[in-house]
Amino acid sequence: MTGRLEFTTQEKEETLSLYQKIRDQIAPTLKPGDEERMRHLMMRAIETNQVNRNVFGLNPILLSFQTAQLVVDEIGLKRDGVLAVLLRPSVEQGALTVDEVRSQFGDSVARILHGLQRIQELYEKNPVVESENFRNLLLSFAEDMRVILIMIADRVNLMRQIRDVKDDVKHQKAGVSEEAAYLYAPLAHKLGLYKMKSELEDLSLKYLEHDAYYHIKDKLSETKKSRDAYIERFIKPVSERLTEAGLKFHIKGRTKSIHSIWQKMKKQKCSFEGVYDLFAIRIIIDTPIEKEKMQCWQAFALVTSMYQPNPKRLRDWLSVPKSNGYESLHITVLGPEQKWVEVQIRTERMDEVAERGVAAHWRYKGVKSESGLDDWLSNIRSMLETSDGLEAMAQFKMDLYEDEVFVFTPKGDLYKFPKGATVLDFAYHIHSKIGNSCVGARINNKVVTLRQQLQSGDQV
Repeated sequence: MTGRLEFTTQEKEETLSLYQKIRDQIAPTLKPGDEERMRHLMMRAIETNQVNRNVFGLNPILLSFQTAQLVVDEIGLKRDGVLAVLLRPSVEQGALTVDEVRSQFGDSVARILHGLQRIQELYEKNPVVESENFRNLLLSFAEDMRVILIMIADRVNLMRQIRDVKDDVKHQKAGVSEEAAYLYAPLAHKLGLYKMKSELEDLSLKYLEHDAYYHIKDKLSETKKSRDAYIERFIKPVSERLTEAGLKFHIKGRTKSIHSIWQKMKKQKCSFEGVYDLFAIRIIIDTPIEKEKMQCWQAFALVTSMYQPNPKRLRDWLSVPKSNGYESLHITVLGPEQKWVEVQIRTERMDEVAERGVAAHWRYKGVKSESGLDDWLSNIRSMLETSDGLEAMAQFKMDLYEDEVFVFTPKGDLYKFPKGATVLDFAYHIHSKIGNSCVGARINNKVVTLRQQLQSGDQV
């Protein structure tokens, strides 16, 4: 299916439209001559037939513009990230070297392209999970935060574009979809890119478990009208109470993703009708940063005074945010007609962090990454370098999926550990001498062994 790159009329129009839109969005960050140099290099690659269609018959230049639009809209990357994405097909197919890019666009663009190029070289060796190559693939992700973000956006875009591919590449489509589910979706989750994570999961389910996907999709369509009417009935009195309290806010109802409904059906061994929390209500408060927590808890108090809360379903990421920056209050309440409804309360700023993940923290600062994520990435790197392939992959997936636990000292100091950490880990975290000599501990005033696993909220 690969072959000389001839643009169809539709491809030309879409590429030009995306080019103009992206240029307008990142114009303030571009340097003099960037546009002309990039256009010249891309045209040179096309005219000398050095860029060919991919295995799915897709146009790599158009794909790069679609991915660039995604990294601008969803992640907020600017000049360096966008130029790297657009020049990538030329570098991957040998029409352009990373050194040429460095001399024309600078070190930062070249570094991102180097990371992307390494990943491409590893893909050409067909890495399988238990192989050395797969570990190298994961390691190369950890070079520069933007390489990871671009790879996630690139996979979202590829998953969107392969829906209509012909039967002779079904095997490749399944491989791309499996990887989206076990590698890219958990990466997106860890980085707080929840929208992209959901799309990757939904599309991989659509391609890998066609019948399950369409069964849930059809059921959601059938019940949409009654669901929308119920959301309206739930929201109206809440909205009135929040307005009376003088809060500035907006509320939206959001149906859970098809993938998360499918997971619930499997976990609870029930039919579609047996999944009770098909949607969540999100209250987004417009407030200055110094009043954020106060007003979120105020909204929480108003909602739980109207609808009976389920205390087991309270998730407080307001007091202790997740390590990817996610902040929100989640509570499940008993709404009209005795239906359980999940309510999420957050501010406009928190909502942007939730939608755009880690990028929302640093996209304006121009820094390489956040320290917390740097720590996480360097942990992955050292873990991958010291363990064998399968064990490393299992640990990597656990590291991606599992949340942290937060525990207190008697003085109230807060420490964060990976889920599964023990009292002994806590002792060594305080000091190696304590770890070496410790014989037991108290958790919440009860004597425990050194093997006792830590739970969030424990005082040790």
